[in-house]
Formats: sequence, C-alpha cells, structure tokens
Amino acid sequence: MQSPNSRRPRVVCHMTVSIDGRIIVDGWPASVAGAVHREYERIHVWYAAEGWMCGRITMEPFAGAVRSPDDIARKHNGTPREDFVVPGKHDTCAFAIDAKGRLAWQSGDINGDHVVAIVGNRVSEDYLRLLRQRGVSYLLAGTNEVDLNLALEKIHARFGVKTLLLEGGGLINGTLLDAGLIDEVSLIIAPVVDGRVGTASLFDVDKHATPGLLELEGAEPLGDGLLWLRYRVASSLK
Repeated sequence: MQSPNSRRPRVVCHMTVSIDGRIIVDGWPASVAGAVHREYERIHVWYAAEGWMCGRITMEPFAGAVRSPDDIARKHNGTPREDFVVPGKHDTCAFAIDAKGRLAWQSGDINGDHVVAIVGNRVSEDYLRLLRQRGVSYLLAGTNEVDLNLALEKIHARFGVKTLLLEGGGLINGTLLDAGLIDEVSLIIAPVVDGRVGTASLFDVDKHATPGLLELEGAEPLGDGLLWLRYRVASSLK
C-alpha cells in the first residue's frame, strides 16, 4: 500500500486473463463473456479509484479517430509548456498514454469519466489546441516518450488521484511493472484456454526481463468458473 505522503497514486493493475495469461478477449467463448464483463466492472467500482489508465492502442476506440501521419510529424521545438486542466469538477478520470499525440479525441468524456491525454512535450501546439477545443485535459510528461514517474506525480498533483487502475495492454502494463510503479495486481481468471501464438499477454517487457515475485493478498471464486486473485507487488520489484 502506498504511503499517505507518496507523490504518486497507488497503482493497481486490474485485468481479465485466460488461464494461460492472454488478455485479448475477442474470440473467447460467448458463454463467459457476460460474466467476465459483469465481474470486471463490479471490481473496478469496488476499488473506488479516482481514475484509470490505458495506452494508446487500448484508447483508440474511445477516441473515435486518429491523426494523419503528416499531423503527427509536426513537432514543437520550443520551451516546455504548461499542463491544461479543463475547468470544473472531475470526480473520475480516464488517462490516455499517447506520447506522440496520435489520438484525435472527439470528446472529453468516456461514460462520465473525464479524458486526460498524457503526451510528450514534442507534440505540436495545433494538437494541444485541438485537445482544448474538445474539452480534453492534458499533462506534458517527458519529451519524445512519456516519463511515467512524472506522469503519475502529475496525476496525483493535478487531479488528486489516490488510487489509479491500470487497465492497459501488455506493453504499458509491462513498462510500469518494469519501472517499479505497480503496487497491486488484480486478476480475474476466466475459464478459458487461449493458446493463440502472438496474442498479447498480461505483461510484455522483453526477453531479458527478470521474473519477479508477487505476494498473494486474496483469492475469491466469483461463480461461472471465474476466480479473482489479488497480489501485492513485492518490494524487490519496486
């Protein structure tokens, strides 16, 4: 558990996986789909998190559009700029890691959660203007790539987020794990064997990654063959 004086939120990686660790649910048997969705959302609410975070690929369907390669190629070469927070009260937020500003957000809202883009300082001023026009807040963290430590500190400072659910793909999940920025792992194990070679897994770091130890906090059968496991990330991984 995070110290009350921590400069970043407590980060919980909350995911659904097959028994062989795959996270792409498309194509799973329809008989488990409803139960998986119901229990995943119930536990999401149970954590009472002030925000959730995903990477660019996961967020693309929510954004509604992507920018053209020419637009993405336009870069800012000046001094660092200020973050932007849409005025008003934001009880819960959806944070999108999008270093190069590929997502052309059509709205600043996802099912009642306020959208916050986390981008690198090289994105163009035109892109930041687009975000402001669409009612999307943004945090500038890093230059070409997102500085995840800085991003989490800003999420805590700008939006008061104490608990953040990480619900991304294997790359963003693995990157935060490798950086020692995940405090807890919440897994709903579905009664599915996937086995599709090349399908994304829970954590994708690289072939030289060192396997790490987790400490079991709880195990709860959920019905319909689902199992909820909660692990604390050992201090040796942080």
